[in-house]
Amino acid sequence: MQEQIERESLALSVKATKLTAQTLAKVLGGSCKWVGKKFKEAEAEVPHGKQSIKDLMKQNVPTNTIEIEGDKGLFERVARKWHVDYAFHKTGKDSYLLLFKSSQADAMTACFSEYSKRVMKRAKDKRPPIKEQAEKAAKRAEREKSKHKNKERTRTREAARE
Repeated sequence: MQEQIERESLALSVKATKLTAQTLAKVLGGSCKWVGKKFKEAEAEVPHGKQSIKDLMKQNVPTNTIEIEGDKGLFERVARKWHVDYAFHKTGKDSYLLLFKSSQADAMTACFSEYSKRVMKRAKDKRPPIKEQAEKAAKRAEREKSKHKNKERTRTREAARE
């Protein structure tokens, strides 16, 4: 009887040890798969388009720079169209340093040429020539002057009636 109890207790401890080792192996295997999957997802998620300078530099790719003055929002619209990875660094009022990947230099050249065309077109459309502005201002001044004279005439007429 004593022998049988000893065998059963030994068999139970061996089973418990195997169970623990198998369970531990399954848990570790599952967690390794999960960590590997998350690592691959993080590796695959390289940011594209506008990003911070820090994120652009984290990608360990060579970068080039261009200075831009003026509307950076207009450039952002064009850059989204060309799928360029870029970052801005403000250097002054309406002055920015544009960083982009060197491998995308061709796309950036096309993007920048389109941006330049839009800026030039906007500059032309934005203001009428100075001569036209002066003529409009003169006409406006004449209208104001005639309105003012008419008001004075009506006041003097009303004063004379009273």
